[in-house]
Amino acid sequence: MEDRHRKLQALQDRIVECTKCPRLVAWREQVARERVKRFQDQTYWGRPITGFGDFDARLLLVGLAPAAHGGNRTGRIFTGDRSGDWLFETLHRFGFANQAESVSRDDGLRLDDCFITAAVRCAPPQNKPTREEKQNCFAYLCEEIELLPRVRVVVALGKIAFDTVFDAYRALNLTELRKRPKFAHGAEIALNERVHLLASYHPSQQNTFTGKLTRPMFDAVFRRAQALLHESDEAGGAPARAAVAARGA
Repeated sequence: MEDRHRKLQALQDRIVECTKCPRLVAWREQVARERVKRFQDQTYWGRPITGFGDFDARLLLVGLAPAAHGGNRTGRIFTGDRSGDWLFETLHRFGFANQAESVSRDDGLRLDDCFITAAVRCAPPQNKPTREEKQNCFAYLCEEIELLPRVRVVVALGKIAFDTVFDAYRALNLTELRKRPKFAHGAEIALNERVHLLASYHPSQQNTFTGKLTRPMFDAVFRRAQALLHESDEAGGAPARAAVAARGA
């Protein structure tokens, strides 16, 4: 276990130094340099972000990428923006976080049995990474999955995260499913006998302000995640295989 933890930390150290994508490097540094008025007095992180949370987690959350003035500013995924407000309030209510707020890297937030990461590690312009940029980050997610062997449930926040998670499990030969499942909020896929993938709309302002994603809808995903983890406990770590199913919130 200690060796695995060391490898995870070493992976995070490599991610922070990544410069594979010239466009993303230029953008993240420009945003950090120019800043927005409400954060003019803050020093931006302006580098790639790593995964965050419990290295022995059974619940893995995967988002798209850091927000320009959220994770790119604070240096921690889903921290300092409205998406993070939604996410961590939910995680706190479901017992995966010790507090409901995530505002900075030193705010005392701890995750229990939960690890959060992203498909892309740098803030992309207009939140739209290119295919090449997504591919450049792909190996990082694959390494994280390999180094998080206790994961039993993966919650993908948005279609890009959903597709990337499935592709990672395929690349690692951790699923026998050949065709990429269709993304839909509440969709549930048994990737293998041990791991389930749940789909959710991303808790972005665009989705939460318009009502595309509501609190009950988001809660339903995490309620199902809890139920699957409970099944995993009862089965000694292997939740029962389920057919691909869409479970509306």
